[in-house]
Amino acid sequence: MSVINLYCAGAAQAVASEIAAQLEAQTGHRVQATYGAVGAMKAHVVGGKPADVIVLSGALIDELVASGHVVAGSRVDLGRVGTGVAVRAGTPLPDVSSAAALKASLLAAARIVCPDPATATAGKVVVGVLERLGIHEQVKARLQFFPNGYAAMADLAATKDAGQMGITQVTEILPNKGVTLVGPLPGDLQTMTTYSVGLAAGAQEPALARDFIGRLTGPAAQSLLAAAGYQTGG
Repeated sequence: MSVINLYCAGAAQAVASEIAAQLEAQTGHRVQATYGAVGAMKAHVVGGKPADVIVLSGALIDELVASGHVVAGSRVDLGRVGTGVAVRAGTPLPDVSSAAALKASLLAAARIVCPDPATATAGKVVVGVLERLGIHEQVKARLQFFPNGYAAMADLAATKDAGQMGITQVTEILPNKGVTLVGPLPGDLQTMTTYSVGLAAGAQEPALARDFIGRLTGPAAQSLLAAAGYQTGG
């Protein structure tokens, strides 16, 4: 039995974990997966942790190609992901249909959970949106950061308090049945991020890693990607 080491952005966790389970069931090989914010995953790879497959934002995969950590020409895009607003399942849905409505809802929120902007794509988006809306200083004390969007959504699902909102990548909201996707960030507040996979330059199991990449990006995975919230068309 061989083992491949996967470092994967939280935005791709739902699909990657399903593909890993399929590969393990069908081949008997094992996927040792680490999921988290893109910055943290990149740091693991650059820091020398054993890696075979790397799934990050396309921009970071390109950086790892340039630094020699990902094989040139191995990048394959999974699709584009938007940022969305979530609440605990079963609670009233705030209005996020316009910039003005989103601003009012965020100002009324008792707490806003999101990934840490120091390491996560969605966290950077959240801070940027709050600054553009002119309310960052007003809501800063009510912001709570988490290592990744999955952790933020798990916390939101578990809370019993009223007036809680969460913002992260749509693909980190949809897999958590304890939260409800209210909607995407409206209009030009939305930022679409392309997520990509690459073969690690130091892969110990390159053939198996390429098999995983093929499964993750091939025709059979398109329905999984779409269900998870990826936009794979033009």
